[in-house]
Amino acid sequence: MSRIAYVNGQYVPHGEAAVHIEDRGYQFADGVYEVIPIVNGKMIGEQGHMDRLWRSMDELQMDAPMAPGPMKIVMREVLRQNKVETGLIYIQVTRGVAPRDHPFPLDAVPSLVMTAKKTSMDAADAKADKGVSVITTPDIRWNRCDIKSVALLPNVLAKQAAKEQGAYEAFQYDADGNITEGSSTNAWIVDQDGTLITRPTSNSILAGITRAELLDLLEKEGIKVELRAFSKDELMNAREVFLTSSSSYVQPVVEVDGKVIGNGKPGSISSNLRGIFKSYMQN
Repeated sequence: MSRIAYVNGQYVPHGEAAVHIEDRGYQFADGVYEVIPIVNGKMIGEQGHMDRLWRSMDELQMDAPMAPGPMKIVMREVLRQNKVETGLIYIQVTRGVAPRDHPFPLDAVPSLVMTAKKTSMDAADAKADKGVSVITTPDIRWNRCDIKSVALLPNVLAKQAAKEQGAYEAFQYDADGNITEGSSTNAWIVDQDGTLITRPTSNSILAGITRAELLDLLEKEGIKVELRAFSKDELMNAREVFLTSSSSYVQPVVEVDGKVIGNGKPGSISSNLRGIFKSYMQN
């Protein structure tokens, strides 16, 4: 069966889905997006993703294409038509179509696009069994990384650098030498005392929904976390390293810039946290 996309009120074959050439998302990256994981028919962190989408639109003074309730109905219909039980749904909102000019147009109608695809947890599990490698790279992004904008070229360059070096991800560092986040993930370390550390949310990182859900689970488990910046040196000398994202969940890191972390195998803490998070998703 052909995949189905939702484009501004219509469900159309994925291969025929299109937006206008003067859509501001295409010409100015004037748009925002969300990716929500689906496990056994359940949208993981649905409300958190919806809240963040609305926050991103508000920060860009962008009108919503519809209210949250109707949008959730469309999301479920997209999943139904694509028969997705486990996978991802992608939601993108742009300011709409208008003659090309930098200031906000007065009469543009927001554009809404949704797609969904089936995925398997097996690939992520296979990586987690061995652990992944990351590189570090300077953070060259803009100063509002808290907005989930479609303007992802710096992230693309970081991810490409990782790929060229045979790594899974690139952890970015700021002018002070502190790790901000991955190109599409949040970064965590476990120090030599066993303390979990991750950077607090601010304009310099995206408030990851998986990250937030894991923090909630850690609190329920009575596991303490330090929310603070950590340096590249701390990263390289950590007892364990892991990353979180909507597609990777909790992914152990066993090598940074060619340096082996711990014994080169997924650490007990990050592996345990992955198990806790998987149980949360599947229940």
